[in-house]
Amino acid sequence: MTANLSETLTLLLVEDDDGDAFLVEELLKQAMAPPRIFRARSLHEARSKLTPEIQCVLVDLSLPDAARLEALDEVLALAPHTAVLVLTGLRDMHMGVSAVQSGAQDYLVKGDVDARLLARSIRYAMERKRADVAQLKLVQAELTAKENARLERALLPGPLLRTASIEHVTRYLPGSGGTLAGDFFDTVQTPDGSVHLVIGDVCGHGPDEAALGVALRIGWRTLVLAGQTGDTLLRTLDSLLRAERKDPEIFTTLCLATITPDLTHATMRLVGHPPPVLVRGSRVDVVPGSPSGPPLGIFPDAEWSVLDVPLGEEWSMMLYTDGLIEATVGDPHEFLGVDGLVALVRAHGAIDLDRLIGHVGALSDDLAVVMVRRRRA
Repeated sequence: MTANLSETLTLLLVEDDDGDAFLVEELLKQAMAPPRIFRARSLHEARSKLTPEIQCVLVDLSLPDAARLEALDEVLALAPHTAVLVLTGLRDMHMGVSAVQSGAQDYLVKGDVDARLLARSIRYAMERKRADVAQLKLVQAELTAKENARLERALLPGPLLRTASIEHVTRYLPGSGGTLAGDFFDTVQTPDGSVHLVIGDVCGHGPDEAALGVALRIGWRTLVLAGQTGDTLLRTLDSLLRAERKDPEIFTTLCLATITPDLTHATMRLVGHPPPVLVRGSRVDVVPGSPSGPPLGIFPDAEWSVLDVPLGEEWSMMLYTDGLIEATVGDPHEFLGVDGLVALVRAHGAIDLDRLIGHVGALSDDLAVVMVRRRRA
């Protein structure tokens, strides 16, 4: 009777006994589409033949250079994403259970195998492996999503605002990798009525950079609530960055803004960061004088100049990380850029974050945006 292998597969048979290997090969020749079979007589030889094209490994547990589960463990380590079927002469049910518990998809005794059973076991082994890999990816995705949610709550907190005269809108999108990086922002209104904003970007991607962003964001909020501003605040954050970073080459860009209690004027420091976009009446432009100093973590004696920005009675302001201006627009090789961002805001007639983000294409980096607008009385 014809065995049920309906497509041509590529198998690796790890078997030192020529007679047993011949038997397996003859049984598989009866399949509807006989597989391509590579043979290895030892574990050492199998190492060089376990290439990505191998879809299933049939391994004996009695090899000249490996005994019992040692051979299986080695094969599983070498080919973690490949189905593995144990095929041996040992009639030991405990060994079979142990083999499956160790990671094999099935366990067959040579003397009990016919063509149909062997073909079916190979097919089932491959399907079980696919299911295992899919389940592992699902679990990893769920863990990543939970970790991202925890980091996002720390990186992107709600604003501490008491005034109803300020509209505050934020957006955050992870880059193409899907994992949070070190982009962060925060907004705090102090008892004197001043509104303080920060947006920052830790260079690099990964959990270490995200954790560093959390530390800097919390450090900034703590310092602002304690009444620290200006260069004192920046030098303290610079010291915090140097103490917490895993690599001495990691730096952080920042944009700091303080809006006066009457909401008509702002002072800013652009710490190696892209300039905010301002809409004042019908005029759309960026903060001049960018940058006002280098990023944190580069020069221990860095200084940052203060940028005075008149706002007037009617205004909106957008702070963002470079993931926005480095996003593609139109041509996959064309970046939005600061000029393109200003042009989009002008075309929209206002800062509309959803329309703005919807206009850009692929993100190569995390994108964080904060928009504040003075509400009309």
